[in-house]
Amino acid sequence: MPKVSVLMPIYKTKPEYLKETIDSVLSQTFTDFEFLMLDDCPTDDRADIVNAYKDARITYIKNERNLGITPSRNKLMQLAKGEYFAVLDHDDVCLPTRFEEEVKFLDEHPEVGVVGCWVERFPKTKIAYYPESNEQIEVYLMQGCAVAHTAAIVRKSVLKDLQYEETYSPSEDYCLWCRLIGKTKFHNIPKVLMKYRWYEGNTSKSQADKMARVTKELHEIVRHEHPDIWANVCENVPHIVRMRLFGFIPVGKFRQNGNRRKGILRYLPFIKTKMKVDLK
Repeated sequence: MPKVSVLMPIYKTKPEYLKETIDSVLSQTFTDFEFLMLDDCPTDDRADIVNAYKDARITYIKNERNLGITPSRNKLMQLAKGEYFAVLDHDDVCLPTRFEEEVKFLDEHPEVGVVGCWVERFPKTKIAYYPESNEQIEVYLMQGCAVAHTAAIVRKSVLKDLQYEETYSPSEDYCLWCRLIGKTKFHNIPKVLMKYRWYEGNTSKSQADKMARVTKELHEIVRHEHPDIWANVCENVPHIVRMRLFGFIPVGKFRQNGNRRKGILRYLPFIKTKMKVDLK
């Protein structure tokens, strides 16, 4: 059995993007994995590209009809044999040591069920610094996705009966993380191990309105289900600071430049130490 199952849905992926993604997986320093690719476009498949790779770790499956991204992700999980599930989108790029470092962390920390990392957006470079510790991540999840989905490895055993919920697509990843609060611990490795392609065809752009709507619904659910965490946020962080902290400005790390850092530092006296937010 492979240690890791790499789960990647495909849908009309640009050939050059798909090749770059596949190459980044096959070039990993960690090699004990199966690479499952599920093509969700029967009428415009990418079989010729995938089959050009002669690597026994690759399994290419094609849906007989278009299912959509969320059912496709669930189908991949059902097919996977690995102890860990490595999530991957069809146009992103793994840095060579991504699997090695994330697997090592999970092996050494059995209490952690989801591990991610910092992510570099490209081609216009911008780094997303995600919060590191479980406590920081749970606080951040009250207002947004604190673990980059395409950069995550999930321990199969923590999922049990959980799967991606189609109701909340295309924010099914955020929904899954919210469902896992209290069932396992989270961690982000404070290092860029993943590159996230940002372009007009990107789901975060093409479905931005729908994503905003379902994310708002998830905010209500997660705050209702975890009132202690949300109360801690509301009690310890004034509204203007919450806006800064949760506006996709990282809880754990802030860039060292310009007025953004100065603006955050102005409000630090209001943040009580029991939140244990490490601002460096």
